[in-house]
Amino acid sequence: MLAHFQRWVWGDAARRAHRLFRFSETETDGGRDILRAAELTPDPLLRRLYLVHASDENRHGELFRRHAAVLLRGLSPQSAARSSFDWGGPAGHGLDDLRVDQETDHTMLAFLHVAEKDAAARFALYRDVQRDPSTRAVFEDILHDEKFHMNYTLTQLLRVSPHRHRRQLWYARLNRIWKSYLRLATFVGGAIGTLLLTVQYFVVLPFFAFMAKRAERQERRGWTAISAERNGSLGSQY
Repeated sequence: MLAHFQRWVWGDAARRAHRLFRFSETETDGGRDILRAAELTPDPLLRRLYLVHASDENRHGELFRRHAAVLLRGLSPQSAARSSFDWGGPAGHGLDDLRVDQETDHTMLAFLHVAEKDAAARFALYRDVQRDPSTRAVFEDILHDEKFHMNYTLTQLLRVSPHRHRRQLWYARLNRIWKSYLRLATFVGGAIGTLLLTVQYFVVLPFFAFMAKRAERQERRGWTAISAERNGSLGSQY
């Protein structure tokens, strides 16, 4: 069912281009986070690997951006301006959830391994459902790097934390699940709020407007005389 859904999502050229632009932004932002991790780590081997990883993420962003631009140039202005359908699936690695300055080497590696593993699985699915050979080739190219990223992060995690690496991986998985739940809850809450406001605007407010106009018709027009008892000077603020 997921494959059929994603095949429908990627079947439209406009949606495909907009999603690739979104992937480009996510990959580029992830590369900046990994570059920051390379600046902070005291481990020289991790620093070199992080720099290679950050360079790969920047290359992925360029690939997605250029291919999306090619797709958009082949569309009419009306088709190119259509919705990007952002909720059709997650983009990239989710590194926007990471606070690099607060991470240690082992927590950073565990987070990256889980994120790269999830990204590799999603990109493999996106590649398999593509009907456009050029888009399939882009995902195929990127998948080679994703597999390397997934393997080196696990190898280095075993090196820097040989006794606690399983705990770190489970914590990273649970943290991603929690963040995914928060994103879903935010989306559902926004949808419910939009529905309630729409009902209030088109159902509740017209009823009160009707009642206000009905009460207005019962009021006498012009000035209304006030009795002398009510028209006296105020002796206090009350």
